[in-house]
Amino acid sequence: MISSVLVANRGEIACRVFRTCRELDIRTVAVYSDADENALHTRVADAAVRLPGATPTETYLRGELIVKAALTAGADAVHPGYGFLSENADFARAVLDAGLVWIGPPPEAIEAMASKTRAKELMAAAGVPLLAPLDPDAVTEADLPVLVKAASGGGGRGMRIVRELTDLRGELKAASAEAQSAFGDGTVFVEPYVEHGRHVEVQIVADTHGTVWAYGTRDCSLQRRHQKVIEEAPAPALAPGVEERLHSAATAAARTITYAGAGTVEFLVSGDDVHFLEMNTRLQVEHPVTEAVFGVDLVALQLSVAEGARLDGDPPSPSGHAVEARLYAEDPAQNWAPQTGTLHRLSVPGIRLDTGYEDGDTIGVHYDAMLAKAVAYAPTRAEAIRRLAGALERATIHGPVTNRDLLVRSLRHEEFTTARMDTAFYERHLADLTTATPDPYAPLAAALADAHGRSRFGGWRNLPSQPQTKRYASAHGEHEVHYRHTREGLTADGVRVLSAAADLVVLEIDGVRRKFDVTRHEDRVYVNTTALTVLPRFPDPAAQQAPGSLLAPMPGTVARIADGLTTGSAVQAGDPLIWLEAMKMEHKITAPATGTLTALHATPGQQVEVGALLAVVQQEAPL
Repeated sequence: MISSVLVANRGEIACRVFRTCRELDIRTVAVYSDADENALHTRVADAAVRLPGATPTETYLRGELIVKAALTAGADAVHPGYGFLSENADFARAVLDAGLVWIGPPPEAIEAMASKTRAKELMAAAGVPLLAPLDPDAVTEADLPVLVKAASGGGGRGMRIVRELTDLRGELKAASAEAQSAFGDGTVFVEPYVEHGRHVEVQIVADTHGTVWAYGTRDCSLQRRHQKVIEEAPAPALAPGVEERLHSAATAAARTITYAGAGTVEFLVSGDDVHFLEMNTRLQVEHPVTEAVFGVDLVALQLSVAEGARLDGDPPSPSGHAVEARLYAEDPAQNWAPQTGTLHRLSVPGIRLDTGYEDGDTIGVHYDAMLAKAVAYAPTRAEAIRRLAGALERATIHGPVTNRDLLVRSLRHEEFTTARMDTAFYERHLADLTTATPDPYAPLAAALADAHGRSRFGGWRNLPSQPQTKRYASAHGEHEVHYRHTREGLTADGVRVLSAAADLVVLEIDGVRRKFDVTRHEDRVYVNTTALTVLPRFPDPAAQQAPGSLLAPMPGTVARIADGLTTGSAVQAGDPLIWLEAMKMEHKITAPATGTLTALHATPGQQVEVGALLAVVQQEAPL
């Protein structure tokens, strides 16, 4: 029996595993980097061991340090979570060689699926349907579009859709460079890209006695940069017979590699066609929707299988529907740029929320930008979608910019509600889903709340005061509002101020009474779901940048610079010049105009803060 588990991971998944361990009276051990010294997973574990350093390479990817930490802390088992070393066969062997229990599949099974090219060969031999790889040197116009994929790793890194034959060489090179940086393996391959395909997967659990259970299906088609955003179980609107074929292929895949534990077999589904994509030899991020529909605890099943238990009888029957949305600290309207800073408040009441953060925690630059997974369950799909969208819309999220509005709009989009979505959903709809819909009265409410707080200390004047002005910035631009202190209280043109307190303003607008909840954290003000930054009344001229300045849109690391780029280089508008890596994602900085690079301050490996000057492009003079 397992008595103490070290989770070789961090954040949300570490907290998730700890929760089940506590319910089973199993002692928990965390590992943490210097950046995670005060992180939630570090705080809630029964014991924690420091991994010196901040980056994943220095810490969570150091298998020998993690095994040593488990032995030092007296753990008798290791759970890998997902990401980092969760699909590293050498790490699994090191855990076993140290006399510890590995809460995962056999190293040989991990190894068999580690390379997507090798996995496809095994699945083809087992009769599992798949898309045959293409020879990159033999791709023709008739083969387009194609998908370039990294042979190792996952999470959308090293993937490129190619629609023009002239782009293939460049995308192969770029995908290989990204894969090498992310996984230490630059091997890539090419396969046909299926337009309007759906990403459907099967959760499997297998014991060490030959039994394999398939837990229904999940649809994960809503993706950004080939990373999942919204997932649900069961997969809706599958053609007749497709679910049975998916289950059959998934169990065949598991048996082929003598699998044990929890895993997921992923497929691309287009109409009646089913194509094997890959097998994730670990617990998936989206496992909660399966837990909700089947009424199981997949982490508890992992622990049970690791202890040698049998899966007796048949798997439980599914009931109802569950939908999960990944809440990210990122700005979808700015090329999904990750955001950092203090998470002052996170509350999504009424539904399941899996998170690695609490109020006051800091979101840093070294790790994934996911704040939480919001999961809603209901008897029907329509009810589950409505419940999740409503909970997110009413959520209190004070801190960095998030994708909350995108999630709500996606859940309510007609293509999603009618189950007609596919993996290109955001390619088609991102612009509409991120169109600004500002609340024009939020800045006024912020100003009135602030004025109320100040008036408490100054008292009312006998005569009406001069108009007061406040300036704010939001995702929708800058705002200037005006109000007055009078004998009757605060007034503003065009609205009736019914009441104004530091935390609540009530306005009557065109005969309708509206409430505005107001919270302030230093220079940030949150009015309902609108985030505002207090601006000085008069801008600082010294803060202005030269035209053509390329500023870092986020804190991160300069991953690479375009080949041959140097001061004096001629550039075309839209040319990729610099790549930044932040929160496990790579972001391309492009030339804002056609002209000459007059300054280049970025160097590979350099750590930069948001707003740092990376380069300057002087625009060509018009003819």
